[in-house]
Amino acid sequence: MVFLSMREEIDTSQVALAAWEAGKKVVAPQVSWNARKLTPVEINSLSDVESISVEFWKERGIEGQPMPIAEIDLVLVPALGYSTDGQRLGRGLGFYDRFLIERDLRAVACGLGFEAQVVEQIPFEAHDARLKMLVTDEQVRRFS
Repeated sequence: MVFLSMREEIDTSQVALAAWEAGKKVVAPQVSWNARKLTPVEINSLSDVESISVEFWKERGIEGQPMPIAEIDLVLVPALGYSTDGQRLGRGLGFYDRFLIERDLRAVACGLGFEAQVVEQIPFEAHDARLKMLVTDEQVRRFS
């Protein structure tokens, strides 16, 4: 599962392309703003999402066939910042925190960002979901 990159975020398109080349299915989050919920929907090409402006995506989300959560093996998680111990600072609405604790989700939660976004500590609360991995443009970190 990739996130749809905003201008200031690391570009996930190469990850999607590599996954398709490896014969994998790729999903992206469809956002239900009223329910404050992410639904993974399958995308079959970058053209499915590249013509969607950030404003359109925020307002309507992407279209696609929903993917059962149990079939996802990796979730790339965006953030404003990441800590060296697996915490993340999201945008404050808790979409990914709620998604990552879904009962049927067995996927590895992996932050994907720039090394400049990594700091020693990030404030967190009990309901904040921790990452299992963090991949930046400089290194890979694994957390227990």
